[in-house]
Amino acid sequence: MDDVEAYLSENADAAIEELKAFCRIESVSTDPAYRSGISAAADFVAERLTRAGFPTVEIIETGGHPAVVAEWCAAPGAPTILVYGHYDVQPPDPLEKWASPPFSPDIRDDRLYARGASDDKGPVMIPILVAEAFAQTRGKPPLNVKMIVEGEEESGSPHLGETIARLKERLAADLVVSADGAMWRADLPSVTVASRGLIALDVTVSGASKDLHSGRHGGSAPNPVRALSRMLASLHDEAGRVAVPGFADDATPPDPAILDAIRASGFDPADYFRAIGAPLPDPLPSAEELLTRQWLEPTLEFNGISGGYSGPGTKTVIPSSASAKITCRLVAGQEPEAVCAAIETHLRRVTPTGYAIEVREHGPGSAAFALDPDEPALAITEDVLEGILGARPLRVAMGATIPIGAVFKEHLGAPLVFFSFSTADEDYHAPNEFFRLDSFRKGLIAWARLFDRLADGLPERATPER
Repeated sequence: MDDVEAYLSENADAAIEELKAFCRIESVSTDPAYRSGISAAADFVAERLTRAGFPTVEIIETGGHPAVVAEWCAAPGAPTILVYGHYDVQPPDPLEKWASPPFSPDIRDDRLYARGASDDKGPVMIPILVAEAFAQTRGKPPLNVKMIVEGEEESGSPHLGETIARLKERLAADLVVSADGAMWRADLPSVTVASRGLIALDVTVSGASKDLHSGRHGGSAPNPVRALSRMLASLHDEAGRVAVPGFADDATPPDPAILDAIRASGFDPADYFRAIGAPLPDPLPSAEELLTRQWLEPTLEFNGISGGYSGPGTKTVIPSSASAKITCRLVAGQEPEAVCAAIETHLRRVTPTGYAIEVREHGPGSAAFALDPDEPALAITEDVLEGILGARPLRVAMGATIPIGAVFKEHLGAPLVFFSFSTADEDYHAPNEFFRLDSFRKGLIAWARLFDRLADGLPERATPER
């Protein structure tokens, strides 16, 4: 591997400049105002894959934002991997909290600051550059490589499942390797073997048909803000755990290996609360309790509440309606539809008389993901990470949601491993997102070794279509 790794090291600075160019593209998927950025990012990925040497590259229409599909299947008899990533990013708001503009990449202390640098533009650039390194040094990668880079991950991947189903023969692979995801901590090697699912709801409570003067109607007219507040408070118990009947009835016990990783993690709860700028709770939860909540228990969180006037000064009004945005992170065994139904049933039961309620789901939701602990590809990724990072990685769960595990399992029948060099503290989804350039450089070498190891050690499950 000396020739491939030397090429990657010699060209690392140029690769960082290309990553900066990628991060300048304003590819926010949730806001229609950024539509031109979505198109530009898809074009960037397609051009970069072509330049890397992929013989087949195509921008695929999905019914939403396009996906980029590439194929390089020139290794007969070798296994086939499908690399997943996404080019879309979260909105940059609040802009005033950024130390440098979100779409003007800035390097400080060997960190690249930009929206999307860590999630997922930096990580997804790495396998493209590695494929190119094999092409420049050996003519082609040592195994068959396919890629799909979507543009809707940050808005729930609403068209990914149907796109994978439509292209399942073309995308057939022995293994899916995700460039999306994250390691848990920068100082502790880890590999993600489970992630939580996701559902999203909008709840609107209505009273009168119009806003009312609070002097003329106060004390007699229905106030949806008051009603909604009481309803939302009923969704949790005093300890902050979900109190909705039937919410977690189908949840299955976690893999004991993840509990072992929690106990071995050396996690400091007090440091956690200080890092997020929150007062220390009393009593302070143990490391095991806190990480179990973050990784292995389902959640119900309020992401925003609106109703009435919230601008400067005062407006004496009783609003006609109030709304809340809710998301839930699900664990293995929970079905998104059943969880939505349980929440709606509970909210309708506690809606006071004199009010109307509307519950609207955002898409079908995503089930939780768990990798078979005996999957051969998992052991290979652990070997590679140990060689790069100097310690055997812990098998950890991810509190966040990456819906691809269930999608690829359903439509391709292929296992999935995460191989991302982002780290959970890199402020993705928040102002001042950054990507450690040391992780970028290590990721290049690690992906090259992964290609080489999978070529020899991965059981063949599929026949390349191209």
